[in-house]
Amino acid sequence: MSEFFNLLLSSEGYIPHGHCYLWKPELIWLHIVSNSAIALAYFSIPILLIYFVSRRKDIPFNWVFLLFGAFIVACGSGHLIDIWTIWHPNYWLSGILKAITAIVSLYTALEMIPLLPKLLALPSPAQLETTNRELEQTLHRLQQTQAQLIQTEKMAGLGQLVAGVAHELNNPISFIHGNLIYAKQYTEAILQMLSLYQQAYPIPTLSIQAIWEEHEIKFIQEDLPRAIESMQMGADRIRQIVVSLRNFSRLDEAERKSVNIHDGIDSTLLILQHRLKGAGASLTIQVRQEYGELPLVECYAGQMNQVFMNLLSNAIDALNDRRHLQPTPDNLQPELPVITIRTQADQDSVSIQISDNGSGMSPQIQAKIFNPFFTTKGVGQGTGLGLSISYQIVVEKHGGHLDCISSFGKGTTFWIKIPRSKRILPSSPHPLIPSSPHPLIPSSPHL
Repeated sequence: MSEFFNLLLSSEGYIPHGHCYLWKPELIWLHIVSNSAIALAYFSIPILLIYFVSRRKDIPFNWVFLLFGAFIVACGSGHLIDIWTIWHPNYWLSGILKAITAIVSLYTALEMIPLLPKLLALPSPAQLETTNRELEQTLHRLQQTQAQLIQTEKMAGLGQLVAGVAHELNNPISFIHGNLIYAKQYTEAILQMLSLYQQAYPIPTLSIQAIWEEHEIKFIQEDLPRAIESMQMGADRIRQIVVSLRNFSRLDEAERKSVNIHDGIDSTLLILQHRLKGAGASLTIQVRQEYGELPLVECYAGQMNQVFMNLLSNAIDALNDRRHLQPTPDNLQPELPVITIRTQADQDSVSIQISDNGSGMSPQIQAKIFNPFFTTKGVGQGTGLGLSISYQIVVEKHGGHLDCISSFGKGTTFWIKIPRSKRILPSSPHPLIPSSPHPLIPSSPHL
């Protein structure tokens, strides 16, 4: 072994490489600087490769980077030995280093031959980008489906509850309403007969006179018809409520039907009546129904009722938020909370505008309101699904448009536009905000 090392370091019988350069300083320095720069670059590359492999252990075939690093180190050592042999003719050492470089180079090349098909099979950056885009779209569809399932189940439960209540109320109220007609006729006949008895026997006996005064029969004669009339009005009102409940409960109907949009809005307002009436320090919310002449619209009635429910509920929440965020000074009357509902029909579509003078939204929030699970409400107060589901119902299910204009502190307006029949309307950036004057759209977005 000692003889081998002596042979490597032996320079006997050889002349330094500098003699080939005639010991010209400029030529020697040219080779020294060039070889030094090349060796420095060669030695820095393996360090970077080792750092890269250590941080990205998920990359396949990372041993190839280490093999390239060994090859590059051998090449860099060859350039350093070239500098050494300018003054020291250790050509055996130089040859051994070149042999090692050759072995490493050949081994790297041989390993690359079977590896090349596997490397070519790896996806390109464009393919990875396409795959990522498809995965993002799939994830977005899954989120939408999840949101729709949650909201549909929620609204289906509400629809079943409302349908059950309407069904249970319908039978007894029909019984009461039907018998009130006969009760009114019987009462009129009895009162008429009593009046005839008074005329035939103007002077009653003492016992009849006592009962007459004790039960105030004269007052009963006057008040009983009014009481029956009041019961008749109450029964009619309950029947109207039952009809509205049955209209609203059509949440699970899967078929498109020609329906009256106004009936859906009215039934939704009926369901939300308890929230419109003020309680405690809250003011009663005034609802202005500025309805136009609408034809029957072919749509999914239950799903459109769900849209009206979401938009009106948000309007009520916005009005309540404004009361908390902007307290009115004691010397000023508070602004009355108002929800305005306007409808209009044109040749191919119908438009529904729902406006409130509530707290409004900033542009940052307005840009996200249709995103699934986005909500500004506290934990447990909102799911962030209502507007997202409404957008899907109007745009994707009905081929319509759902737009929003809002200004913080100055209210919000939602526009719904759906085709009158199954024909899909062409899309446009702002379908409900034309440049020409529109009777449904005010000149200023600050409503």
